[in-house]
Amino acid sequence: MAFVSPANIAGRDPLEPMADSNEKMDFIEPSHGFASDGHKPTIAEYMYYAKIKRDAERGGFSGNGADAQGTNIARPSLWQMLRHGGGRHMTTEHLDKGLITAMKDAHAEETVGLSEIEVEKLNARRMLRVAGWSTVFYLLTTDILGPFNAPYAISLLGLVPGVLLYFFFGIIAATTGLILSYLYNMLDSDRYPVRTYGDLAERVGGTLLRHACSILQSIQLVVNVGIICLSSGQSLYQVSKGKLCFSVCVVVWALAGMIVGQIRSLRNFGIIGGFSVYLNLLIIFISMGVVAHSLPNYAVANAADDTLGNGPVIVNAFNNQNLVGQVNGMFNMVFAYGGAMIFPEMMAEMRRPMDFYKGMACAQILIFVVYLMYGIFWYCFQGQYSQPNSFQGLSPFAWQTTCNVLNMVSGMIAATLYGNIGIKVIYINIVEDMFKGPSLVSRKGRILWTFLVPVYWALAFVVGSAVPALGAMTGLIGAVCIFQFTYTLPPLFWFLFELKKDAALEDEKFTGHGSNPRAVDTWRDGSRWRRGIFTGRWYVKIFMFVIFLAALACAGLGLWGTGEAVKATFLHGQATSFGCLANA
Repeated sequence: MAFVSPANIAGRDPLEPMADSNEKMDFIEPSHGFASDGHKPTIAEYMYYAKIKRDAERGGFSGNGADAQGTNIARPSLWQMLRHGGGRHMTTEHLDKGLITAMKDAHAEETVGLSEIEVEKLNARRMLRVAGWSTVFYLLTTDILGPFNAPYAISLLGLVPGVLLYFFFGIIAATTGLILSYLYNMLDSDRYPVRTYGDLAERVGGTLLRHACSILQSIQLVVNVGIICLSSGQSLYQVSKGKLCFSVCVVVWALAGMIVGQIRSLRNFGIIGGFSVYLNLLIIFISMGVVAHSLPNYAVANAADDTLGNGPVIVNAFNNQNLVGQVNGMFNMVFAYGGAMIFPEMMAEMRRPMDFYKGMACAQILIFVVYLMYGIFWYCFQGQYSQPNSFQGLSPFAWQTTCNVLNMVSGMIAATLYGNIGIKVIYINIVEDMFKGPSLVSRKGRILWTFLVPVYWALAFVVGSAVPALGAMTGLIGAVCIFQFTYTLPPLFWFLFELKKDAALEDEKFTGHGSNPRAVDTWRDGSRWRRGIFTGRWYVKIFMFVIFLAALACAGLGLWGTGEAVKATFLHGQATSFGCLANA
């Protein structure tokens, strides 16, 4: 086989087929959860090839040594994974002979028993892995709404609960992010790649869990894109002073997304993602300076809630409004840490997935500081008049227009990022898995992608225009989808992974391609369950399961509270955003 190093693919779109691959690249991916020869890999097989891949990335390939024996491998702890995740990136300048040799050996081990087409498939997967941790940082900070809904969330709760919840949500989100990173590195390889959140779910929980995750992820991503189209449409509507039809303002961004969305590689989004981060920071500093020297926009506030009037600004340490409003505020905060649903997709395109924690940590710290600083500052000046998209509550029209124009650009970048991943999720699960279509990295996949992008953005336009109000829908999506990916599912995944790994301790060892380890018992007789739960770190498993149940209960509260908020919005008369007048 031909070894494809990262140096060989620098400067080109990693999702474009190699020039000499011809039609060999138009292969069909096997069904999820099955190898190319039709057998269903065990947790030991996943871990075996994952260890080969991670060792190659470290430059210390262990080959067929005794430490790579299925579930009994000398696997690194979570702390060791973080501590040794750093080091040289595999770039043209830094690749040395030892690392190249280690990667060649690892790739040779992974290709044992594969056909020529399957080897080409592995090379295509390796070509995806070109992003670095700095790219991850920019992608994660290219947030859906930026920090601009933070003042609104704090206004629904009050200063003290708002600050505390942002802090605790941030700590837990960072922990669950590390869990996802750890599981990805333990289960992903070129031979059995983890390409989506649903793939990770299938490795630990089976096909039904994968389908549930893929459905939730698809819903969240298309609604995210729709909400950004709606938010950008509001900005354009305000800039035009209502002279443009509101639906036209929204469809303009859907059309723009159909063009920009043709980009397939996340590496390319890292460049424009960095531009988006600086634009958001510029909006923050401009709007903070203006809001400190101007009155709230009473007209916009009263259009959303006619009970506010034009009275003085009120800032509460604790907000005494009803439980529904407070729950809605809490789940608006979830948007600040809603990137976990695309963590596996980002790691799937990294040269060294072990470095993911660096980009995630930098992004989480920046997000926490900026959201909290901006939310507190703005709420102290606008109080109950804070809007779901804060700067639209500025009274000086010139500065409001400046922020709106900048937000339209950064919003389009964020929407394109989420649209890109949303289309990939749909392509992998429907085109490749359900209809056995060509791989995304093939020429036929490129053609299908070209047609899927306009369809996806048209759907996002319909979803965005059907949203009754931005604030209510943000909270609902936070409760239905975002909360699950960030807080509910990661502890469940870790529990299931540890359970399956320890349950297989008595099985025969997996020793490489061709071996078929025999299970000593089944799940039905109970002994496998007992061994899985009570062997090893049983206390960690129980703790993770309790955390999962607590998060599930919190999600149920969120579904009730945000659902009531959306119901109240409909009763208030804000049916949809179709038409020439802006509702949200």
